[in-house]
Amino acid sequence: MQSTPAPFTVTIIGFDHALSSAITGALDLFALAGISWQRIHQQKVTPQFNVQLATLHGAPVTCINQLSLKPHIALEDVRHTDLLIVPTIGGDLDKVLEQTTGIHVHLKRLLRTGADIAGNCTGAFLLAAAGVLDGKVATTHWGYADAFRARFPQVNLQAEKMVTQQNNLFCAGGGMAWFDLSLMLIERYCGHQVASDTAKSHVLDLTRPNQNVYAGSRQHKFHQDNDILAIQEYMEQNFAKKLSIDALARDHNMTPRTMMRRFKQACGVTPLQYLQSLRLEQARKYLETRPWSLEKIVTIIGYEDISSFTRLFKRHTGLAPSQYRSKFMRH
Repeated sequence: MQSTPAPFTVTIIGFDHALSSAITGALDLFALAGISWQRIHQQKVTPQFNVQLATLHGAPVTCINQLSLKPHIALEDVRHTDLLIVPTIGGDLDKVLEQTTGIHVHLKRLLRTGADIAGNCTGAFLLAAAGVLDGKVATTHWGYADAFRARFPQVNLQAEKMVTQQNNLFCAGGGMAWFDLSLMLIERYCGHQVASDTAKSHVLDLTRPNQNVYAGSRQHKFHQDNDILAIQEYMEQNFAKKLSIDALARDHNMTPRTMMRRFKQACGVTPLQYLQSLRLEQARKYLETRPWSLEKIVTIIGYEDISSFTRLFKRHTGLAPSQYRSKFMRH
């Protein structure tokens, strides 16, 4: 982070097929830090950030929703910025990454000047393609985690996290995680009170749990091993029963060792971890839709001990079952 006083300069990079809300929403949130709360409470307005949209050659860009955005400045002309943000890629990843290679040199150039660099959701793919995340911790949308790992094995991806930070490199998870990222960066530059006031004035949660609270077991089926897919489908239909590795392997004509190896290679998790994710996913559905007691839910999904299930649920989602029900139950 730069040592210069507020207002700080925030630059968001625009490109064709970006998610417009990850650009305009973040610009709004930074631009109104020190303003919205103060206006509500009739206090002196104290802007904390100057914001700008930058594109290659200063050309207008068309977002994935066909919204056309006119930049404030050409990316080539940005000599200093405190914070540089890459928004979500809303279009086809391969095509957008191919079309945005000209951005790479400017990411590395501005990183060398000491700017904080942040990527939202699939914007982390662009950062990784530029090489700035090599050997660094990062996150991206949970649904694209396997594709990210396959493409960028040199990056330490922690897809369960909503936001990651290593030195002056930041990443956020899902497409709308731009407000988690923005609020964290507002707190980094302006302190907790300004970030909290900004969140409250925009009716946002200052902190949210990790991405596992939104992810489903489907993310572990993006592979081509048909034998393992058959095992997964059997587990999905029988997750409440007592399942043994030996029996699963035998019924699918494998040795336990071979099944364990192929399952982990295909899914990225062990059979036990996958079984846990199935049970937790079903528990989440019941908590969202049924007024049943936790004891009943735990029994139905195949667990016997409520306390151990509660610890597992909280470790996986970041919320206790009662908190999850309060937050997500459909009325």
